[in-house]
Amino acid sequence: MSDRYEPHVEDNYNPDKIRVIIPVGGKATRLLPLTAETSKACLRLLNRPLVEFSLLSLASQGIRNFIFGVKGYTNYRDLYDYFEDGNGFSARYGINPPIHIKYQPNVPDLGSADSARINMDYYEINTPIFAVQGDNIFDIKIKNLTDFHKEKEAALTIVLREVDNVEGLGIADIDKTGRIQKFIEKPQPKDAPSNLANTGLYVLSPEIQEIFKEKGIQQIIKEKNRLDFGYDFIPYVISTGRPVYGYTLKGSWYDVGTPKSYLEAMKNLLQGGLSTLKDFGGRLSDNHMIWVQGGSTDSEKCRQEIINQIKQGKIKIEGTVLIGRHCQIEDGAHITNSCIDNFTRIGKNTIITNSAVMDRAIVGDNTEIHDSIIGRHVVINSNANKPTQINAISVIADDVVLEEGCTLTSTKVYPHQHIRGEFQNQTIIAN
Repeated sequence: MSDRYEPHVEDNYNPDKIRVIIPVGGKATRLLPLTAETSKACLRLLNRPLVEFSLLSLASQGIRNFIFGVKGYTNYRDLYDYFEDGNGFSARYGINPPIHIKYQPNVPDLGSADSARINMDYYEINTPIFAVQGDNIFDIKIKNLTDFHKEKEAALTIVLREVDNVEGLGIADIDKTGRIQKFIEKPQPKDAPSNLANTGLYVLSPEIQEIFKEKGIQQIIKEKNRLDFGYDFIPYVISTGRPVYGYTLKGSWYDVGTPKSYLEAMKNLLQGGLSTLKDFGGRLSDNHMIWVQGGSTDSEKCRQEIINQIKQGKIKIEGTVLIGRHCQIEDGAHITNSCIDNFTRIGKNTIITNSAVMDRAIVGDNTEIHDSIIGRHVVINSNANKPTQINAISVIADDVVLEEGCTLTSTKVYPHQHIRGEFQNQTIIAN
Protein backbone atom coordinates (compact mmCIF):
# COMPACT_ATOMS: atom_id res chain seq x y z
CA MET A 1 0.00 0.00 0.00
CA SER A 2 1.37 3.40 -0.92
CA ASP A 3 2.30 5.66 1.99
CA ARG A 4 0.41 8.45 0.19
CA TYR A 5 -2.93 7.03 1.26
CA GLU A 6 -4.25 8.53 4.48
CA PRO A 7 -6.74 6.18 6.18
CA HIS A 8 -10.06 7.53 7.40
CA VAL A 9 -9.67 6.12 10.94
CA GLU A 10 -7.37 3.14 11.51
CA ASP A 11 -8.00 2.29 7.85
CA ASN A 12 -11.62 1.39 8.57
CA TYR A 13 -14.45 3.10 6.76
CA ASN A 14 -15.96 5.75 9.01
CA PRO A 15 -18.44 8.08 7.31
CA ASP A 16 -18.41 10.47 10.25
CA LYS A 17 -14.77 11.30 9.45
CA ILE A 18 -15.35 12.06 5.76
CA ARG A 19 -15.31 15.75 4.89
CA VAL A 20 -17.51 16.87 2.00
CA ILE A 21 -16.66 20.09 0.15
CA ILE A 22 -19.36 21.58 -2.07
CA PRO A 23 -17.96 24.37 -4.27
CA VAL A 24 -20.85 26.74 -4.98
CA GLY A 25 -19.14 29.82 -6.36
CA GLY A 26 -20.01 29.46 -10.03
CA LYS A 27 -22.25 31.92 -11.86
CA ALA A 28 -24.51 29.17 -13.27
CA THR A 29 -24.88 30.98 -16.60
CA ARG A 30 -26.65 28.03 -18.22
CA LEU A 31 -29.49 28.37 -15.69
CA LEU A 32 -30.02 32.07 -16.21
CA PRO A 33 -32.29 33.92 -15.57
CA LEU A 34 -33.26 31.64 -12.65
CA THR A 35 -29.87 32.26 -11.05
CA ALA A 36 -29.68 36.00 -11.77
CA GLU A 37 -30.21 36.77 -8.08
CA THR A 38 -30.19 33.29 -6.54
CA SER A 39 -27.40 30.85 -5.74
CA LYS A 40 -27.64 27.83 -8.01
CA ALA A 41 -27.40 25.62 -4.93
CA CYS A 42 -30.51 27.26 -3.46
CA LEU A 43 -32.62 27.20 -6.60
CA ARG A 44 -36.00 25.67 -5.74
CA LEU A 45 -36.61 22.14 -7.02
CA LEU A 46 -39.54 20.06 -5.75
CA ASN A 47 -40.24 22.67 -3.06
CA ARG A 48 -36.73 22.66 -1.56
CA PRO A 49 -33.24 24.02 -2.37
CA LEU A 50 -31.39 22.05 -5.03
CA VAL A 51 -28.36 21.27 -2.84
CA GLU A 52 -30.62 19.71 -0.21
CA PHE A 53 -30.81 16.54 -2.33
CA SER A 54 -27.02 16.06 -2.06
CA LEU A 55 -27.01 16.73 1.67
CA LEU A 56 -29.82 14.26 2.23
CA SER A 57 -28.22 11.53 0.11
CA LEU A 58 -24.91 11.81 1.98
CA ALA A 59 -26.36 12.33 5.47
CA SER A 60 -28.45 9.18 5.02
CA GLN A 61 -25.14 7.29 4.71
CA GLY A 62 -23.79 8.66 7.98
CA ILE A 63 -21.79 11.60 6.66
CA ARG A 64 -22.04 14.57 9.00
CA ASN A 65 -19.37 17.12 8.04
CA PHE A 66 -19.90 19.51 5.15
CA ILE A 67 -18.15 22.62 3.87
CA PHE A 68 -19.88 25.02 1.48
CA GLY A 69 -17.26 26.54 -0.81
CA VAL A 70 -19.12 29.83 -1.09
CA LYS A 71 -17.91 32.67 -3.27
CA GLY A 72 -19.59 36.02 -3.70
CA TYR A 73 -22.46 37.71 -1.90
CA THR A 74 -25.37 35.81 -3.45
CA ASN A 75 -23.97 32.33 -2.83
CA TYR A 76 -23.00 33.09 0.75
CA ARG A 77 -26.21 34.91 1.60
CA ASP A 78 -28.57 32.26 0.25
CA LEU A 79 -26.75 29.27 1.69
CA TYR A 80 -25.95 30.71 5.10
CA ASP A 81 -29.38 32.25 5.63
CA TYR A 82 -31.13 28.97 4.80
CA PHE A 83 -28.80 26.29 6.20
CA GLU A 84 -26.76 28.11 8.88
CA ASP A 85 -24.88 25.35 10.76
CA GLY A 86 -27.11 22.50 9.56
CA ASN A 87 -29.30 22.03 12.63
CA GLY A 88 -32.51 23.11 10.91
CA PHE A 89 -31.91 20.75 7.99
CA SER A 90 -31.19 17.90 10.42
CA ALA A 91 -34.38 18.54 12.37
CA ARG A 92 -36.45 18.71 9.18
CA TYR A 93 -35.32 15.25 8.05
CA GLY A 94 -34.86 13.67 11.48
CA ILE A 95 -31.07 13.29 11.12
CA ASN A 96 -29.41 12.44 14.43
CA PRO A 97 -26.71 13.25 15.30
CA PRO A 98 -27.15 16.40 13.22
CA ILE A 99 -24.93 17.37 10.33
CA HIS A 100 -22.51 20.25 10.74
CA ILE A 101 -21.96 22.81 7.99
CA LYS A 102 -18.90 25.04 7.75
CA TYR A 103 -18.28 27.77 5.19
CA GLN A 104 -15.31 28.76 3.08
CA PRO A 105 -13.22 31.42 4.82
CA ASN A 106 -13.62 34.92 3.48
CA VAL A 107 -11.14 34.33 0.68
CA PRO A 108 -12.21 34.52 -2.99
CA ASP A 109 -11.44 31.40 -5.02
CA LEU A 110 -10.56 31.08 -8.69
CA GLY A 111 -12.70 28.06 -9.46
CA SER A 112 -13.98 24.78 -8.07
CA ALA A 113 -10.54 23.19 -7.55
CA ASP A 114 -9.24 26.39 -5.96
CA SER A 115 -12.18 26.28 -3.54
CA ALA A 116 -11.14 22.76 -2.53
CA ARG A 117 -7.56 23.98 -2.06
CA ILE A 118 -8.59 26.87 0.17
CA ASN A 119 -10.83 24.78 2.39
CA MET A 120 -8.48 21.81 2.72
CA ASP A 121 -5.77 24.20 3.84
CA TYR A 122 -7.90 26.36 6.15
CA TYR A 123 -9.62 23.45 7.91
CA GLU A 124 -6.40 21.38 7.98
CA ILE A 125 -8.01 18.34 6.38
CA ASN A 126 -5.67 15.34 6.38
CA THR A 127 -8.05 12.61 5.28
CA PRO A 128 -9.59 11.98 1.85
CA ILE A 129 -12.40 14.35 0.99
CA PHE A 130 -15.44 14.04 -1.22
CA ALA A 131 -16.00 17.05 -3.47
CA VAL A 132 -19.48 17.59 -4.90
CA GLN A 133 -20.65 20.14 -7.46
CA GLY A 134 -23.64 22.09 -6.17
CA ASP A 135 -25.97 21.37 -9.10
CA ASN A 136 -25.70 17.58 -9.01
CA ILE A 137 -28.27 15.11 -7.72
CA PHE A 138 -26.98 11.57 -7.35
CA ASP A 139 -27.36 8.08 -5.92
CA ILE A 140 -23.97 6.73 -4.90
CA LYS A 141 -22.72 4.35 -2.21
CA ILE A 142 -19.91 6.32 -0.60
CA LYS A 143 -18.34 3.24 1.00
CA ASN A 144 -18.00 1.53 -2.39
CA LEU A 145 -16.48 4.69 -3.86
CA THR A 146 -13.93 5.20 -1.09
CA ASP A 147 -13.03 1.49 -1.12
CA PHE A 148 -12.34 1.80 -4.86
CA HIS A 149 -10.23 4.93 -4.29
CA LYS A 150 -8.18 3.15 -1.61
CA GLU A 151 -7.75 -0.06 -3.62
CA LYS A 152 -6.40 1.87 -6.61
CA GLU A 153 -4.14 4.03 -4.42
CA ALA A 154 -5.49 6.96 -6.41
CA ALA A 155 -4.46 10.54 -5.96
CA LEU A 156 -7.79 11.53 -7.44
CA THR A 157 -10.89 9.50 -8.28
CA ILE A 158 -13.53 10.94 -10.61
CA VAL A 159 -17.04 9.55 -10.63
CA LEU A 160 -18.06 8.92 -14.26
CA ARG A 161 -21.38 8.13 -15.85
CA GLU A 162 -22.21 6.79 -19.32
CA VAL A 163 -24.24 9.35 -21.26
CA ASP A 164 -26.01 9.43 -24.59
CA ASN A 165 -25.10 13.05 -25.27
CA VAL A 166 -21.60 14.29 -24.37
CA GLU A 167 -22.31 17.93 -25.22
CA GLY A 168 -21.38 20.35 -22.44
CA LEU A 169 -19.75 17.68 -20.25
CA GLY A 170 -16.22 16.67 -19.31
CA ILE A 171 -15.34 13.35 -20.96
CA ALA A 172 -12.80 10.74 -19.80
CA ASP A 173 -11.08 7.85 -21.54
CA ILE A 174 -10.16 4.98 -19.20
CA ASP A 175 -8.15 1.78 -19.57
CA LYS A 176 -9.34 -1.67 -18.48
CA THR A 177 -8.26 -1.01 -14.87
CA GLY A 178 -10.26 2.21 -14.70
CA ARG A 179 -7.25 4.52 -14.87
CA ILE A 180 -7.95 7.70 -16.78
CA GLN A 181 -5.72 8.11 -19.83
CA LYS A 182 -7.22 11.31 -21.17
CA PHE A 183 -9.70 13.92 -19.99
CA ILE A 184 -11.27 16.69 -22.09
CA GLU A 185 -13.60 19.31 -20.68
CA LYS A 186 -16.65 20.00 -22.88
CA PRO A 187 -15.24 18.65 -26.17
CA GLN A 188 -17.05 18.84 -29.46
CA PRO A 189 -18.99 15.56 -29.83
CA LYS A 190 -16.71 14.46 -32.67
CA ASP A 191 -13.65 14.94 -30.45
CA ALA A 192 -15.00 13.11 -27.38
CA PRO A 193 -12.76 10.12 -26.50
CA SER A 194 -15.67 8.16 -24.99
CA ASN A 195 -19.17 8.55 -23.59
CA LEU A 196 -18.01 8.55 -19.95
CA ALA A 197 -18.94 11.92 -18.47
CA ASN A 198 -17.55 13.60 -15.39
CA THR A 199 -20.37 13.87 -12.84
CA GLY A 200 -18.58 16.52 -10.78
CA LEU A 201 -18.07 14.08 -7.89
CA TYR A 202 -14.47 13.54 -6.73
CA VAL A 203 -12.48 11.78 -4.05
CA LEU A 204 -9.24 13.63 -3.28
CA SER A 205 -6.36 12.10 -1.31
CA PRO A 206 -4.49 14.31 1.16
CA GLU A 207 -1.49 14.50 -1.20
CA ILE A 208 -3.64 16.75 -3.37
CA GLN A 209 -2.67 19.58 -1.01
CA GLU A 210 0.96 19.16 -2.12
CA ILE A 211 -0.05 19.15 -5.78
CA PHE A 212 -1.80 22.48 -5.26
CA LYS A 213 1.58 23.98 -4.30
CA GLU A 214 3.43 22.81 -7.41
CA LYS A 215 4.84 25.23 -9.96
CA GLY A 216 2.64 23.82 -12.71
CA ILE A 217 -0.51 24.68 -10.77
CA GLN A 218 0.79 28.12 -9.89
CA GLN A 219 1.54 28.70 -13.57
CA ILE A 220 -2.05 27.76 -14.52
CA ILE A 221 -3.41 30.19 -11.95
CA LYS A 222 -1.07 32.96 -13.16
CA GLU A 223 -1.84 32.47 -16.87
CA LYS A 224 -5.58 31.72 -16.69
CA ASN A 225 -6.55 33.38 -13.41
CA ARG A 226 -8.52 30.19 -12.82
CA LEU A 227 -8.25 26.75 -11.23
CA ASP A 228 -11.22 24.66 -12.30
CA PHE A 229 -11.45 20.91 -11.77
CA GLY A 230 -12.45 20.04 -15.32
CA TYR A 231 -10.53 22.57 -17.39
CA ASP A 232 -7.36 22.76 -15.32
CA PHE A 233 -6.77 20.51 -12.33
CA ILE A 234 -7.75 17.07 -13.65
CA PRO A 235 -5.71 17.36 -16.89
CA TYR A 236 -2.73 18.63 -14.88
CA VAL A 237 -2.77 15.75 -12.36
CA ILE A 238 -3.04 13.24 -15.22
CA SER A 239 -0.12 14.91 -17.01
CA THR A 240 2.14 14.43 -13.96
CA GLY A 241 1.66 10.67 -14.16
CA ARG A 242 -0.13 10.36 -10.86
CA PRO A 243 -2.89 7.74 -10.60
CA VAL A 244 -6.22 9.27 -11.55
CA TYR A 245 -9.07 6.77 -11.74
CA GLY A 246 -12.63 6.78 -12.99
CA TYR A 247 -15.35 5.15 -10.91
CA THR A 248 -18.34 4.35 -13.11
CA LEU A 249 -21.61 5.24 -11.41
CA LYS A 250 -24.50 2.85 -11.86
CA GLY A 251 -27.05 4.75 -9.79
CA SER A 252 -29.05 7.84 -10.69
CA TRP A 253 -27.33 11.10 -11.59
CA TYR A 254 -28.86 14.38 -12.68
CA ASP A 255 -26.94 17.41 -13.90
CA VAL A 256 -29.39 20.22 -13.20
CA GLY A 257 -27.43 22.69 -15.30
CA THR A 258 -30.02 23.99 -17.77
CA PRO A 259 -33.76 24.73 -17.67
CA LYS A 260 -34.39 21.66 -19.83
CA SER A 261 -32.38 19.35 -17.55
CA TYR A 262 -34.07 20.97 -14.52
CA LEU A 263 -37.48 19.90 -15.84
CA GLU A 264 -36.19 16.42 -16.74
CA ALA A 265 -34.76 15.97 -13.24
CA MET A 266 -38.01 17.20 -11.67
CA LYS A 267 -40.00 14.62 -13.60
CA ASN A 268 -37.60 11.75 -12.87
CA LEU A 269 -37.37 12.56 -9.17
CA LEU A 270 -41.15 12.68 -8.85
CA GLN A 271 -41.26 9.25 -10.45
CA GLY A 272 -38.96 7.83 -7.77
CA GLY A 273 -35.60 8.42 -9.40
CA LEU A 274 -33.70 8.97 -6.14
CA SER A 275 -33.48 6.17 -3.58
CA THR A 276 -33.20 8.53 -0.60
CA LEU A 277 -36.29 10.59 -1.43
CA LYS A 278 -39.29 8.77 -2.81
CA ASP A 279 -42.01 10.28 -0.63
CA PHE A 280 -42.57 14.03 -0.54
CA GLY A 281 -45.23 14.09 2.16
CA GLY A 282 -49.00 13.97 1.76
CA ARG A 283 -49.28 11.27 -0.91
CA LEU A 284 -52.92 10.75 -1.76
CA SER A 285 -52.81 7.00 -2.33
CA ASP A 286 -50.50 4.11 -3.19
CA ASN A 287 -52.06 3.98 -6.66
CA HIS A 288 -51.25 7.59 -7.61
CA MET A 289 -47.99 9.53 -7.53
CA ILE A 290 -49.70 12.70 -6.39
CA TRP A 291 -48.65 14.58 -3.27
CA VAL A 292 -50.51 17.45 -1.62
CA GLN A 293 -48.37 18.69 1.24
CA GLY A 294 -49.65 19.87 4.60
CA GLY A 295 -48.42 19.90 8.14
CA SER A 296 -49.85 22.68 10.26
CA THR A 297 -53.56 23.01 10.99
CA ASP A 298 -53.83 25.92 8.56
CA SER A 299 -52.04 24.19 5.69
CA GLU A 300 -54.07 21.04 6.31
CA LYS A 301 -57.24 23.03 5.55
CA CYS A 302 -55.86 23.96 2.13
CA ARG A 303 -54.78 20.37 1.57
CA GLN A 304 -58.23 18.99 2.34
CA GLU A 305 -59.87 21.55 0.06
CA ILE A 306 -57.67 20.46 -2.85
CA ILE A 307 -58.31 16.77 -2.11
CA ASN A 308 -62.09 17.41 -2.07
CA GLN A 309 -61.85 19.24 -5.40
CA ILE A 310 -60.01 16.28 -6.91
CA LYS A 311 -62.56 13.78 -5.59
CA GLN A 312 -65.48 15.87 -6.87
CA GLY A 313 -63.90 16.27 -10.30
CA LYS A 314 -63.68 20.05 -9.97
CA ILE A 315 -59.95 20.01 -10.73
CA LYS A 316 -57.96 17.37 -12.62
CA ILE A 317 -54.54 16.19 -11.42
CA GLU A 318 -52.79 13.63 -13.62
CA GLY A 319 -49.42 11.89 -13.82
CA THR A 320 -46.87 12.71 -11.14
CA VAL A 321 -47.68 15.96 -9.36
CA LEU A 322 -46.38 17.64 -6.20
CA ILE A 323 -48.47 20.44 -4.67
CA GLY A 324 -46.97 22.37 -1.78
CA ARG A 325 -48.43 23.80 1.41
CA HIS A 326 -51.03 26.59 1.56
CA CYS A 327 -51.83 26.38 -2.17
CA GLN A 328 -55.16 27.44 -3.67
CA ILE A 329 -56.41 25.88 -6.89
CA GLU A 330 -59.60 27.13 -8.53
CA ASP A 331 -62.16 24.91 -10.25
CA GLY A 332 -61.43 23.84 -13.80
CA ALA A 333 -57.66 23.69 -13.34
CA HIS A 334 -55.82 20.80 -15.01
CA ILE A 335 -52.29 19.97 -13.76
CA THR A 336 -50.14 17.19 -15.25
CA ASN A 337 -46.58 16.04 -14.38
CA SER A 338 -45.73 19.27 -12.60
CA CYS A 339 -44.65 20.80 -9.30
CA ILE A 340 -46.57 23.62 -7.60
CA ASP A 341 -44.63 25.21 -4.74
CA ASN A 342 -45.91 26.63 -1.44
CA PHE A 343 -48.41 29.52 -1.16
CA THR A 344 -49.15 29.45 -4.90
CA ARG A 345 -52.56 30.43 -6.30
CA ILE A 346 -53.81 28.78 -9.49
CA GLY A 347 -56.77 30.38 -11.29
CA LYS A 348 -59.83 28.88 -12.96
CA ASN A 349 -59.46 26.71 -16.06
CA THR A 350 -55.68 26.92 -15.91
CA ILE A 351 -53.64 24.21 -17.69
CA ILE A 352 -50.16 23.35 -16.40
CA THR A 353 -48.17 20.47 -17.96
CA ASN A 354 -44.58 19.32 -17.44
CA SER A 355 -43.77 22.55 -15.62
CA ALA A 356 -42.55 23.98 -12.32
CA VAL A 357 -44.33 26.86 -10.61
CA MET A 358 -42.30 28.14 -7.68
CA ASP A 359 -43.57 29.52 -4.39
CA ARG A 360 -45.97 32.46 -4.02
CA ALA A 361 -46.70 32.67 -7.74
CA ILE A 362 -50.16 33.81 -8.80
CA VAL A 363 -51.41 32.20 -12.00
CA GLY A 364 -54.52 33.88 -13.44
CA ASP A 365 -57.59 32.26 -14.99
CA ASN A 366 -57.23 30.44 -18.30
CA THR A 367 -53.43 30.53 -18.27
CA GLU A 368 -51.62 27.76 -20.15
CA ILE A 369 -48.13 26.73 -19.03
CA HIS A 370 -46.34 23.94 -20.91
CA ASP A 371 -42.75 22.69 -20.42
CA SER A 372 -41.69 25.85 -18.60
CA ILE A 373 -40.44 27.22 -15.28
CA ILE A 374 -42.18 30.01 -13.36
CA GLY A 375 -40.07 31.69 -10.68
CA ARG A 376 -40.91 32.91 -7.21
CA HIS A 377 -43.48 35.64 -6.59
CA VAL A 378 -44.43 35.84 -10.27
CA VAL A 379 -47.85 37.23 -11.20
CA ILE A 380 -49.39 35.94 -14.43
CA ASN A 381 -52.46 37.97 -15.35
CA SER A 382 -54.86 36.14 -17.62
CA ASN A 383 -58.57 35.77 -18.32
CA ALA A 384 -60.96 34.06 -20.74
CA ASN A 385 -60.84 36.96 -23.20
CA LYS A 386 -57.07 37.44 -23.02
CA PRO A 387 -55.47 34.16 -21.96
CA THR A 388 -51.73 34.09 -21.29
CA GLN A 389 -49.66 31.26 -22.75
CA ILE A 390 -46.15 30.17 -21.73
CA ASN A 391 -44.48 27.23 -23.47
CA ALA A 392 -41.44 25.54 -25.03
CA ILE A 393 -38.93 25.82 -22.16
CA SER A 394 -39.74 29.42 -21.33
CA VAL A 395 -38.29 30.62 -18.04
CA ILE A 396 -39.79 33.43 -15.96
CA ALA A 397 -37.45 34.59 -13.19
CA ASP A 398 -38.53 35.90 -9.78
CA ASP A 399 -40.87 38.85 -9.20
CA VAL A 400 -42.06 39.28 -12.78
CA VAL A 401 -45.55 40.47 -13.77
CA LEU A 402 -47.06 39.31 -17.06
CA GLU A 403 -50.03 41.20 -18.45
CA GLU A 404 -53.14 39.52 -19.85
CA GLY A 405 -52.76 37.98 -23.27
CA CYS A 406 -48.98 37.48 -23.15
CA THR A 407 -47.55 34.69 -25.27
CA LEU A 408 -44.04 33.46 -24.45
CA THR A 409 -42.39 30.73 -26.51
CA SER A 410 -38.81 29.63 -25.70
CA THR A 411 -38.35 32.97 -23.97
CA LYS A 412 -36.39 33.98 -20.86
CA VAL A 413 -37.48 36.86 -18.64
CA TYR A 414 -35.11 38.32 -16.05
CA PRO A 415 -36.35 39.38 -12.57
CA HIS A 416 -38.43 42.42 -11.56
CA GLN A 417 -40.04 43.23 -14.91
CA HIS A 418 -43.52 44.05 -16.15
CA ILE A 419 -44.12 42.29 -19.47
CA ARG A 420 -46.79 42.54 -22.13
CA GLY A 421 -47.00 41.23 -25.70
CA GLU A 422 -45.80 38.22 -27.67
CA PHE A 423 -42.24 36.92 -27.55
CA GLN A 424 -40.50 34.00 -29.24
CA ASN A 425 -36.88 32.87 -28.72
CA GLN A 426 -36.05 36.05 -26.83
CA THR A 427 -34.27 37.06 -23.66
CA ILE A 428 -35.89 39.99 -21.89
CA ILE A 429 -33.66 42.00 -19.56
CA ALA A 430 -34.63 45.19 -17.75
CA ASN A 431 -33.63 48.42 -19.56
